[in-house]
Amino acid sequence: MTAIPLGQGPEFDRIRAIAERLGSRAGVLGEDCALIEMGETYLALSTDVSVEGVHFRREWLSLEEIGWRATAAALSDLAAAGAAAVGVLAALTVPAAEPAETFAALMDGAGSAVSSVGGVVLGGDLSRGPLLSLAMTVLGRTAAPAHRKGARPGDGLWVTGALGGARAALRAWENGRRPDEGARVRFAHPEPRLDQGAWLVAQGARAMLDLSDGLAADAGHLAAASGVSVRIDLGLVPADPAAREEARRSGESAGTFAARGGEDYELLAAMPPEFTGATPFPLTRIGRIEPGSGARFLLDGAELPLSGYDHFA
Repeated sequence: MTAIPLGQGPEFDRIRAIAERLGSRAGVLGEDCALIEMGETYLALSTDVSVEGVHFRREWLSLEEIGWRATAAALSDLAAAGAAAVGVLAALTVPAAEPAETFAALMDGAGSAVSSVGGVVLGGDLSRGPLLSLAMTVLGRTAAPAHRKGARPGDGLWVTGALGGARAALRAWENGRRPDEGARVRFAHPEPRLDQGAWLVAQGARAMLDLSDGLAADAGHLAAASGVSVRIDLGLVPADPAAREEARRSGESAGTFAARGGEDYELLAAMPPEFTGATPFPLTRIGRIEPGSGARFLLDGAELPLSGYDHFA
């Protein structure tokens, strides 16, 4: 089987090339989780890699925070599928000169992250290498999985929490400043939204994904997978307070700054028109699903071209 339709970008060109090369040797590629039907339930699996110098710097975070962050990123894929966590497998690469405590500290953070959502560490592998690298594989289960496809014209587009906090911390570090503490927590200690994902599925979510590469990039993947157009009003995007301050410094609108930021690990969901938004957690309607293709971002009524994070751009 080939990949489900994906948005544009070098990373996703590579996924399409992999799917084409594999052909019938592949299952469905391009979802947040691989889903394996097992009787009346589905096993949900996903993997995520966090590499020193690409996803984090050691001067920014403790080892425990690095372990938490890498694990939370993988667990966020389970949230996007509406799955509950079973556990995590960890493959760690650490420089040979590092003490054994480095492995233990990284896994202390990983264990805290997975236990926070009801899972356990199931095992893994250790190796040496030039830099820290954490490949985290998560396992979950769900009776009714969510997919990236399924959004329909007329659906509302909703997002959990607030966006842009992780980008605000990154912007501060890159400019030699100490980040706002709230923004630093958003970068170092993201909270995977598993409870929210399951709740949204129970309320009839038509399509859902997690915002790892940023709203500006990920909205296009939901649009492509569903064969629809996504229309987002940047004035409605809930921006983290630190994102508002960084946006002011850069001369951007808060919604634009927040939409361009990756690694928020909030959920973007297409909900049926009758959904009212009454929830036990923060949830904001930021747009709607329309006929057509692609993602459109509007600021004060004018369309604004946006792009999010791409590993290979």
